[in-house]
Amino acid sequence: MALNLRKKQTECITRLLNLNQPVNPAGTANEEVYKILIYDRFCQNILSPLIHVKDLRKHGVTLFFLIDKDRKPVADVPAVYFVQPTQSNLHRIAADAARSLYDSFHLNFSSSIPRPLLEDLASSTLNSDSIRRISKVHDQYLEFVTLEDGLFSLANKSCYYQLNDPSAGDREIEEIIEKIVSGLFCVLATLAVVPIIRCPRGGPAEMVASLLDQRLRDHLLAKNNLFSEGGSFSSSFQRPVLCLFDRNFELSVAIQHDFRYRPLVHDVLGLRLNRLSVQGEKGGMKSYELDRLDPFWVANGLLEFPEVAVEIETQLNKYKKDVDEVNRRTGGSGGAEFEGTDLIGNTKHLMNAVNSLPELTERKQVIDKHTNIATVLLGEIKERSLDSYAKKENDMMIRGSIDRGELLGVLKGKGTKMDKLRFAIMYLISTESLPQSEVDMVETALRESEVDTSAFQYVKKIKALNVSLASANSASRSNIVDWAEKLYGQSISAVTAGVKNLLSSDHQLALSRTVEALMEGKPNPEIESYLVFDPRAPKSSSGSSSSHLKGPFKEAIVFMVGGGNYVEYGSLQELAHRQQPVKHIIYGTTEILTGGEFVEQLALLGQKMGLGGTVAAPAP
Repeated sequence: MALNLRKKQTECITRLLNLNQPVNPAGTANEEVYKILIYDRFCQNILSPLIHVKDLRKHGVTLFFLIDKDRKPVADVPAVYFVQPTQSNLHRIAADAARSLYDSFHLNFSSSIPRPLLEDLASSTLNSDSIRRISKVHDQYLEFVTLEDGLFSLANKSCYYQLNDPSAGDREIEEIIEKIVSGLFCVLATLAVVPIIRCPRGGPAEMVASLLDQRLRDHLLAKNNLFSEGGSFSSSFQRPVLCLFDRNFELSVAIQHDFRYRPLVHDVLGLRLNRLSVQGEKGGMKSYELDRLDPFWVANGLLEFPEVAVEIETQLNKYKKDVDEVNRRTGGSGGAEFEGTDLIGNTKHLMNAVNSLPELTERKQVIDKHTNIATVLLGEIKERSLDSYAKKENDMMIRGSIDRGELLGVLKGKGTKMDKLRFAIMYLISTESLPQSEVDMVETALRESEVDTSAFQYVKKIKALNVSLASANSASRSNIVDWAEKLYGQSISAVTAGVKNLLSSDHQLALSRTVEALMEGKPNPEIESYLVFDPRAPKSSSGSSSSHLKGPFKEAIVFMVGGGNYVEYGSLQELAHRQQPVKHIIYGTTEILTGGEFVEQLALLGQKMGLGGTVAAPAP
């Protein structure tokens, strides 16, 4: 059975909404209980892509509120709390219990609640004589946001900036790594799998792998652990491989412009939690959901934008043809849009027409939705020449160079300040030899367009450091790394180790190429140095490379520390479907970022190093 994270997390949430009672095949509890749902902002984001209001109603939830809102007492009704285990949330729960807001309290924490906080809650409710109202306390291990069957985010903001911040101390770095490990542990607990862990040496990826390995080992020592009942996977005779990477492994993908539908919608229109708002045809904003229930989005998300426009037209013509056919069979006026008003003819044709009405209406809504989205996208593409940015960046990556005139033409042409900055950084990353005069010319062009060059300067410094490292002998190389660690932050070794991936020579992303090699398990120089962790094996063999741990694997979980995007997700989906038989890959990241959002983190790092304007830490 394939790994399906969305399905597994939805099942956990369904059980939670039914007071953690067993649910029947229809997904509801045998005994219907009306209840109130209380959540915090983070857990609202977990619920949003998975559960709609009609689903809440189906599970007996009549009212739902944010925990920090003022709420009135509701007698004789149980309340289901789904919140992060934070001090402020626990204080609020204790206050709600003391005020007897609800009949009983079913507490569900998104991750494991620390013992001191649980003891605080117990003493607070004892003091207010409300402990009897606390019915159950559950650790749910659901602290991640699932957007599609094989796509999740830990929603850890500004992770790349925090890990590479030169002023961050060891303790702060450890806290960030601990948070990532906690989120990944939740994902694995929800899937009920203990994977083989692979990662490159050095940098945050190894830190996460090592700590996650230890966390899983400690947990597996308990007799009743979260993975003992997850025997569903042992039947496939194989565990999945968890491939961990650091964003510096392939920096370019986080910055480049892409011309495929799904990445474009995310990058240009700001897709968030599977929702986006765009300008409607008749003015005003229209809000849309783009998820697995939208057949057009599922089928065409990986196509280039012009192909999507053709597909919309094809679907519209097919719809019109089907409407004409229904009208013809029922004696309606030819060519008129089918509204179900002009129905005459024999009973059989009438019944067929009535039955086809909901399906035709639904198809029309999907076509209208994507026509509107594509129209808005086309406006942005024309205004900003996004097709030109995507093509020229791709050419630069393949050729390793760009004509000086072309370079200046883009920087002085159409596009936002961020578009130009991203293009300039892509020039730095993908061009093998950088004449100083050309770099100065790029900086001048950026300044003329009033672009903040902090991010550009930061990547330039990193690239210069890579060149120094490549030419230095081993003794001076370690000195450079020591110096760089102090200046650029903790993960510099990963930045410098990943230089060959900045210059990907073919169309396939370095990430996809490496994941394919890790799943195949054949000898490959690219992954020879990768570490192997098996949390089920004796500790002594951890980090070594036993042959049985090297695959081949049918399932993989790929996780990017420091921010991911829909370009990588799409590339991995293509890889999975290209394999025979088809393999299954789940892609996750600390946060899903647009190119602009990632460059903003690079700019903050540049400013921290005194390479730009004023320093403003990113919003938490």
